[in-house]
Amino acid sequence: MNSDQLPGVYPAVRKDGSRYYRASVTYRNKHISLGSYPSAADAHEAYLEALDLLHSAGTDETGDPGIGSYDPHAHLNFDKWVVLCNFRDNGVYIPNPIYVRPRLFYYYFAPHDFYIFSSEDLFYYSAHRIQRRGGHHFVADYGSQINILSRYGIRSHAVAGRDYVFINGNPQDMQYANIMVINPYHGVRMDEDGRYSVRIHVNGYLNVGTYDSAIEAAVAYNKAADILLESGISRQFPMNYIDGLSPKSYADIYTAVPVSRGITKYPISKRNL
Repeated sequence: MNSDQLPGVYPAVRKDGSRYYRASVTYRNKHISLGSYPSAADAHEAYLEALDLLHSAGTDETGDPGIGSYDPHAHLNFDKWVVLCNFRDNGVYIPNPIYVRPRLFYYYFAPHDFYIFSSEDLFYYSAHRIQRRGGHHFVADYGSQINILSRYGIRSHAVAGRDYVFINGNPQDMQYANIMVINPYHGVRMDEDGRYSVRIHVNGYLNVGTYDSAIEAAVAYNKAADILLESGISRQFPMNYIDGLSPKSYADIYTAVPVSRGITKYPISKRNL
């Protein structure tokens, strides 16, 4: 049987004239692309795997949809495997590797590697693919790489256990109710004694001071940034916005909060950085 006769296989030609084969399957009146393959036989195997998966029983008595049983030697890639499982069981076609449950969903990276998100994030992650790099997880949005932690008000370089915690102890559970932000401010760090120390980066880190509250520490960071900018430092400092603090309250704290001599007397020779 030639490639034109293999079900689910469609020959195609690249710009350089080389041939490859697309695989696809139709299920519930939806035509689903399964990917491209170097041979008609490979494309046909992907088509057969997709058929078997789509017409299998779905979730078992434990609720496992079969995602954990994915064979790394399968012709279907893992992302497409998850997509088909979700479409089979939930009747919703989502192009990203998402499996929907009541009130939450799983975003898969590998069979046993996933995040759990709240259902209100389903629309966003259906349209935004999560990428990993250097331990960070981000999406491409409006031409920028956006760290997924920013959706919780967490800074990109925040440290789990210090700046935010997973309430149930599971770092894979990214539901809003499971994440508590301890410190949302730039340059601020909570010490073991419950006070807040502040540093600001110029040519290395400078100590700003230690404060009783996170708000005082955040304002002190802003004040230090203002002092350094006014003294001639050429640098963009991320400023802290303190939600719910009135302009008068902010001004009062700003005036009263002390900063270290290392900031107020920063060497003139280092100011044009």
